[in-house]
Amino acid sequence: MTQVLRKIVTFDEFLAKYPDNSVKRYELHDGTVIEMAPPTGDHEEVIGFLVYEITRECIHSNLRYIIPKTAFVKPFNSESAYSPDVLVLNQPNLVNEPLWKKGSTVSLAESIPMVIEVVSTNWRDDYLTKVAAYETVGIPEYWIVDYAALGGRRFIGNPKQPTISVYSLVEGEYQLNQFRGSDRIISPTLRELNLTAEQIFQAGGV
Repeated sequence: MTQVLRKIVTFDEFLAKYPDNSVKRYELHDGTVIEMAPPTGDHEEVIGFLVYEITRECIHSNLRYIIPKTAFVKPFNSESAYSPDVLVLNQPNLVNEPLWKKGSTVSLAESIPMVIEVVSTNWRDDYLTKVAAYETVGIPEYWIVDYAALGGRRFIGNPKQPTISVYSLVEGEYQLNQFRGSDRIISPTLRELNLTAEQIFQAGGV
C-alpha cells in the first residue's frame, strides 16, 4: 500500500532529499511526500513491454523522443512532482526546461508528448489526481493501463474488466477513449503504433 510521509515539504526540499539512496520511489502530492508501493513483477513486465514498443515506434517514425528511467513531472505553481511509469520526452525541448539538468524534472507541455501510468493499488491517484494534474500541465496524451482491473467501476465498468484509458488533450481539456480486448490502441502521438489492448494485458500475465 502507498505510504504517506506526513511532513509538508516544498518541491526544492523534496528534490534535495528524494529519491534517497534506497530502492524506494517517492512522489510529492501538494507538499506531502508519498512513498510508492513496491511494484509487482507483472507491473514491471507491462512497463517493459510498453517501453520497448514505444521506443520501436519512435525509431520507426524518426521521432526524437526518449524515455528516461527516472524523472519527475512538476505542474507549475504547485508543490507536486509525479514520476510516471512511462514518461515520453521530446528531447530537443529539454534545453528549455529549467529543472532538467539539476533534477531531471520537466514542466513544459512541449517537452512531454505522452505519459503512461500502469495501475497498482494507488489507482485513485491515476484516475483522479493525475488526470487533473497532467491536464493542467497540458500534456497531449495520458494513458492509464489497468491490466488487472483494479480501478473503480465508474472508471472501467461493472463488472470490472482490464481497460486502457487514453486521455487526449482537445482545446485544453482531456477527451477519453477506452480500449479492451482486441481493440487497436489509437494514439494521437504515435499514429502508426500497431498494438492492441490484449497484447499489453498479456505482458502482465492477464
